[in-house]
Amino acid sequence: MADTVTARALMGRDEQTVRVDLGARSYDIRIGRGVLETAGAEIAAVLPGARLAIVADETVARLHLAAFSESLKAAGLAHSAITVPAGESTKCFSQFERLCDELLAARLERGDAVVALGGGVVGDLTGFAASAVRRGMAFVQVPTSLLAQVDSSVGGKTGINSRHGKNLIGAFHQPALVLADTAVLDTLSPREFRAGYAEVAKYGLLGDAEFFAWLEANWQAVFAGGPERDEAVARSCQAKADVVAADELESGRRALLNLGHTFGHALESAVSYETERLVHGEGVSIGMMLAHEFSERLGLIDADTVARVHAHLTDVGLPVTVQQIPGQLPPVDTFMDIIAQDKKVSRGALTFILTRGIGEAFVEKGVDPAVVSDFLKEKLEA
Repeated sequence: MADTVTARALMGRDEQTVRVDLGARSYDIRIGRGVLETAGAEIAAVLPGARLAIVADETVARLHLAAFSESLKAAGLAHSAITVPAGESTKCFSQFERLCDELLAARLERGDAVVALGGGVVGDLTGFAASAVRRGMAFVQVPTSLLAQVDSSVGGKTGINSRHGKNLIGAFHQPALVLADTAVLDTLSPREFRAGYAEVAKYGLLGDAEFFAWLEANWQAVFAGGPERDEAVARSCQAKADVVAADELESGRRALLNLGHTFGHALESAVSYETERLVHGEGVSIGMMLAHEFSERLGLIDADTVARVHAHLTDVGLPVTVQQIPGQLPPVDTFMDIIAQDKKVSRGALTFILTRGIGEAFVEKGVDPAVVSDFLKEKLEA
């Protein structure tokens, strides 16, 4: 693991810290079981005197809001809570407007802060509102899903969805602190945890072959919740922190973090973000499989590499084909229209994250739409 990951013992438990190095806007990611217990003291140290508005969805509020509030009270932090509906459909204009209004109604000032207590949906929505209210307020990420802990809570990408596609409206707005309590992952359903694991596997596939091999050997322990889980979260966060520090606004290298996401986002949009059919991590899993199969089609990797990725994703119980998505999917032309709205499109040219092997992802600009269309048609009709 990179030297910037540090470990410390706090209240009899182990905790790891990953530093996101962005100069004056640098911040820490605290990782470990029981981090929620000391969240108030951690936030007070970073944002002394701030009043807080906690944003949580209805499910997370029921499970974790009381314990989190107690931690804030113990640290002397004044706070209020705002709940939003659970689910991807919450990342929309109406909920964004409502959240901004409620933050203003709470009379929070620019020196106060907003806390996202929840998964990726709450983190994205809350961060975007924090970027806009009073032209920018501090916010803290307290991710409660595996996907959020290893991906969406880190790096400052915030936003909501549009009818034209996923995450097309938003802002880069870095948090002041990220608190990742790996114990709260015990409350996730098996499906939610597996979906989050897709983002963990992504870090090995895009740039760290040794980490992917480690996951192949240790994924069961990661799922079981032992020290391997903390290790996987910390290594994933460090991988993302390194990329964000080098390319905060995604002008180059950061696009690698979208391995599988062009296909995956198109699949999510195609099912109208109906989470009963497909959640984000499942879309990423299928998308990563498609990215490797497309790379094989282009002669970049061999069939053995594709089979290895397929085997690992299948072993952990993730979907790897479009046929595993319940219900009917739209025709290939619909997918191509969605892909044409992808954030990585540059001057109308399609951009994909492809690979030359495990841990060797790269950005390919100007991919021929006809080749993509033929490939997708074949996969949809398989």
